[in-house]
Amino acid sequence: MKLPRNFFRPLATGAPPPPRELPLRLERMIHFVPSHIEKVRSRVPQLVRDVDVVLGNLEDAVPADAKEAARTGFIALAQMCDFGGTGLWTRINALASPWMLDDIFQIVGAVGNKLDVVMLPKVEGPWDIHYLDQLLAQLEAKHAVQKPILIHAILETAEGVNNVEAIAAASPRMHGISLGPADLAASRAMKTTRVGGGHPDYKVLADAAADDPRAAYQQDLWHYTIAKMVDACAAAGIKPFYGPFGDFADPAACEAQFRNAFLMGCIGAWTLHPSQVPIAKRVFSPDPAEVAFAKKIVAAMPDGSGAVMIDGKMQDDATWKQAKILLDLARLVAAKDPDLASRYGL
Repeated sequence: MKLPRNFFRPLATGAPPPPRELPLRLERMIHFVPSHIEKVRSRVPQLVRDVDVVLGNLEDAVPADAKEAARTGFIALAQMCDFGGTGLWTRINALASPWMLDDIFQIVGAVGNKLDVVMLPKVEGPWDIHYLDQLLAQLEAKHAVQKPILIHAILETAEGVNNVEAIAAASPRMHGISLGPADLAASRAMKTTRVGGGHPDYKVLADAAADDPRAAYQQDLWHYTIAKMVDACAAAGIKPFYGPFGDFADPAACEAQFRNAFLMGCIGAWTLHPSQVPIAKRVFSPDPAEVAFAKKIVAAMPDGSGAVMIDGKMQDDATWKQAKILLDLARLVAAKDPDLASRYGL
């Protein structure tokens, strides 16, 4: 067991110290870019204005014969763009793949000072995080990277779900965890080929009544796993995300899945198609009415102490903290979205 006093010590001489607090950043959507496709890469400078995170994808959905092109393409787009307040991430190949080491070595060496987060797929336990943690520290030291590169894990195996609490607390580099429903479904031998969302056969029936047809109610296949992931992230002080929704032709179902995840505590989701970006913005931005009420709480309790009644509801230290978090998020959103800034009164 690593001693508490050593937890925030750099793992390589010359590496930047790990963060004690996660950066406060707007991350409503992680937008996946297939970086091996030049036509898509060329749109990234315009895309930066519209999304919160640009992620260069090197793993699933990239053919084996395009892996090196994807890596080279990501480095090129990272070098050509000014990302400003938009996050720059990459999803590398899995630790067991033949491409992973080149992904990390070449990307950190070329654009380590611009890279915010490495997304690691198919994480099975804290040992996977420990390996990448040490490797990143060594490369940061070698290439004089000035800030620590964070790690984001994808929860997409049964073993990973079983170890999610240990994964969440494995390193101070841990940024968050995303649900990977497609690979997780395969790992569990679930009988579905859908990428996220519900399934019409996963349902409960209303009690039988004489001569009346029985109503059926479709259930959420991912409710248990999202709840377990959110609890692990909240306990460790990191960020939970819903992952992909694969049916681009069904925006209503995408929004319903995103909203379920949002209500359960997720702060964002993956967007795989431009049509999903406005859905994520709508779902994961604070409601203007909630922001207005939060402003009332903070105005009535400037230092967060005591207790007051506002609109017939008791407010105290705990609700002041909730209001402060909501207002901080609203300010981040307002800085990027003039329309919501106006609606928030910020």
